[in-house]
Amino acid sequence: MIDFESLFAAFSSTKVAVIGDVMLDTYLWGKVERISPEAPVPVVSLSHKDYRLGGAANVALNLRALGAQVHVFSVIGDDDDGTLLQKRFDDEGIDTVHLLRSYKRITTNKSRIISRNQQMMRLDAEITTDLEPDDRDRLVVAIQKWIETEKPSLVVFEDYNKGVLSEEVIAAVIEICKQHGVITTVDPKRKNFFAYKGASIFKPNLKEVRDALNLLSDDTSGVALQHIHALLSEQLHHQISLITLSEKGVFYQQQNAFRIVHSHVRNISDVSGAGDTVIAVASLVYAATRNIDLMAEIANIAGGLVCEEVGTVAINKDRLLEECQLLLKG
Repeated sequence: MIDFESLFAAFSSTKVAVIGDVMLDTYLWGKVERISPEAPVPVVSLSHKDYRLGGAANVALNLRALGAQVHVFSVIGDDDDGTLLQKRFDDEGIDTVHLLRSYKRITTNKSRIISRNQQMMRLDAEITTDLEPDDRDRLVVAIQKWIETEKPSLVVFEDYNKGVLSEEVIAAVIEICKQHGVITTVDPKRKNFFAYKGASIFKPNLKEVRDALNLLSDDTSGVALQHIHALLSEQLHHQISLITLSEKGVFYQQQNAFRIVHSHVRNISDVSGAGDTVIAVASLVYAATRNIDLMAEIANIAGGLVCEEVGTVAINKDRLLEECQLLLKG
């Protein structure tokens, strides 16, 4: 019988870095009662505005919500959105000493207009080019010094193709982590999909991995997923594949050990940020237990729970604990 209370309590002793593309998620909530006389578009009467942590910042938020000691490493713009993002980190108790500002960048802000719990439009303000060499070097030096000084348990790479995680940054940080025995977990995107060589855990979703490997088959059998793991291993030489399968659950494989963990029935409202929650929970559970089956089970439950909420939200630690005690009794 697993002592989930002791496991969840242990999260508070885990020191973790999140490296990647942090974003400000802006939600503009309102009502639609008429069509504009100027153009055939709805008029939204705004009632309130909400600022949330998005992208890699949402991964950091999920880790913090579980009790971990979280430090964020990224490069943002020297702008008002960056100040708002910094404040949201501070409000959540996430360390931002190494959240670097650059006049060459703007802070990524995704603004969503929502009425009756439905997203009507999204406006993106962002720069997606790789970091300039001086900003890249500042980031790598900061990470190296922090790892050498703080000796963390875990580094999470959260890639949204916005330029912070270039091939050079990825290779340098993974090598630093190897030298210091730090677990590395990855939530990749297409551009640098095969740059994460030697990572501990590689967590794409099924569409991402099919696109990256140019696979046309929609087969989700265990045999097909094992084949995908083998193809990934040939290029990445990583330890563990953790592939999310949308409503079908998750698949994991380490060497010859593999399993499909099926999802639980949920009332799905919004899948935004579910992948962020899965990588955060999987990373923490693995760092605490080295148990890949338990890692996949708990991450699978967590991903389903956040899909019941509208918008990007962090996992509720107490509710996740209750669900684990209920669903994973054995």
